[in-house]
Amino acid sequence: MNILIAASEVFPFCKTGGLADVAGALAQVLSRTKGNKVTVFLPRYRTISGGAFALKSVPGTFLVPVGDHYETASLSHVQWGNASVYFVDNPKYFDRTDLYRTRFGDFHDNDERFIFFSRAVLEGAKFIGFKPDVIHCHDWQTALIPAYLKTLYAIDAFFAATGSVMTVHNIAYQGFFGKDTLFKAGFGWMDFTSERLEFYDGVNFLKAGLVYGDVISTVSPTYAAEVQSSSEAGRGLDGILRARSSSFYGILNGIDTELWDPEGDSFIPVGYYEKSFTAGKAAAKKQLQELLGLEVNPSIPMAGVVSRLDYQKGLDVVADIAPRFLDRMQLVVLGMGDHNLQDWFGHISATVPTRAAYRGTMDEALAHKIYAASDMLLMPSRFEPCGLSQMIAMRYGALPVAVKTGGIADTVIDTEGKNTPNGFLAKYCEGGEVAWALENALKAFADRKRWIGMVRNAMSGDFSWDKSAELYMELYKKVYAAKHRG
Repeated sequence: MNILIAASEVFPFCKTGGLADVAGALAQVLSRTKGNKVTVFLPRYRTISGGAFALKSVPGTFLVPVGDHYETASLSHVQWGNASVYFVDNPKYFDRTDLYRTRFGDFHDNDERFIFFSRAVLEGAKFIGFKPDVIHCHDWQTALIPAYLKTLYAIDAFFAATGSVMTVHNIAYQGFFGKDTLFKAGFGWMDFTSERLEFYDGVNFLKAGLVYGDVISTVSPTYAAEVQSSSEAGRGLDGILRARSSSFYGILNGIDTELWDPEGDSFIPVGYYEKSFTAGKAAAKKQLQELLGLEVNPSIPMAGVVSRLDYQKGLDVVADIAPRFLDRMQLVVLGMGDHNLQDWFGHISATVPTRAAYRGTMDEALAHKIYAASDMLLMPSRFEPCGLSQMIAMRYGALPVAVKTGGIADTVIDTEGKNTPNGFLAKYCEGGEVAWALENALKAFADRKRWIGMVRNAMSGDFSWDKSAELYMELYKKVYAAKHRG
């Protein structure tokens, strides 16, 4: 099957969050399946140059309609394992210091940037002669593609048998713009209706993908139910999702188990696996304590945070409750985001330097070290579509202390009445609830036999992409069969 993956970020080429990890890992797994030909399209940002990948320019250029004019696009290419990756280049839109924003806010022309990219994916596929059976679109930045296939490209013979899958990674990010964006995107007033693109008197890119995608999905079964349950959870799109419930699927993300592998991880001092984790984690903890200036103590529990610092992640609750626990544990935080949270974690790190450490950077090596050294991972998200951190943590033997929501509810098994518990769950992202879950974790840590059993439960979980990729292949086949019946 010819599969085109369209995404605004793909690891290891560019990344701001979990979308990049998911798109990259899925492309690799699908490309290793016999009979699949996988092509990935993403923008060529300023940060994508050189490095481990030698990009080759594709000869020639092509025109992309944007509003009442045309922009010129060119392509670069790299072969990434079995997947072909094409980078859409236009300096006007992508030669910038960041992918989506400055420190003052989003780029003012993000609507036009991703209109251009979405049209360039379709025109670029024609330019290289790759006729997809299915285009898998990720988040609002590519959500116009399913709309284009059903409208402007409906009579284009090249895409006559092409279907679309629209995946929502986080419904909080929708790509909402003023009504003038309608014309930049090539649509007209007939498309500006509540059944199509109109949303509170503006244009909603994600809504377009949900309305026009042949199949839609999100990144965990629980999140799929949550976003249909209320206007608040679905951010105003719950009605559309309920109307399309027969074509809406929740498929749990996996993680890259080669990248996140404690047995072969080059960033940690001693590799370990399920039956040998005690020595490996002890060595990792000692290394991290020395690196960050913490008290070197093998018996003190360490709680780690590897996260974007924002309201969704509930880390304001961690900031609120942490002081009352630092006499019994160490806290290590890695992440950037909300300036108030950055200041607070920096303050507590300076105030109690032997018990708390904060690093406000994007540091892949340090993330590996924290997962390996930590006994627990703090993840009290207010909502979490899927979450990768809890899966990575469990693979490294760090037990999640989290809130029962979204993908966390699908992956973390609490201690209450379960035979194979692998973490500790609060019912809500609220100080008392999260403190209760953390207290339970510290009590369990003191019971060495119980703790070892829980860590082994966590490390024996299957968080690979294999099952998820099979489920996506089933969606692709549904779309393929429907198109060919048509």
